[in-house]
Amino acid sequence: MTLSKATELPIGAVVTEPGSTRRNITAGWRALRPVIHDDRCVRCQLCWLYCPEGTIVELKGIFKVGNRTYDTKYEINYDYCKGCGICANECPTKAIEMVPET
Repeated sequence: MTLSKATELPIGAVVTEPGSTRRNITAGWRALRPVIHDDRCVRCQLCWLYCPEGTIVELKGIFKVGNRTYDTKYEINYDYCKGCGICANECPTKAIEMVPET
């Protein structure tokens, strides 16, 4: 189902992919960049869900982190990340750190 506005979502709708402005490369706007520390990530999906630009990508596969194995990993598409820090703010384990852009 394709809807033109978020307000058209029916009650109880499931968002399978957050919306974004991914048509415009916006990396140059950023002063801080988020870095994901896989060893602290609990795969709660909050960063993926709250990113206003949809720049956090959920990868499926087999990923070994230390002595643990996960079937999901998150990466950031830095071409479109504006460095707003919402992902870091929402992360319950502080697995996302905002560092100065170099």
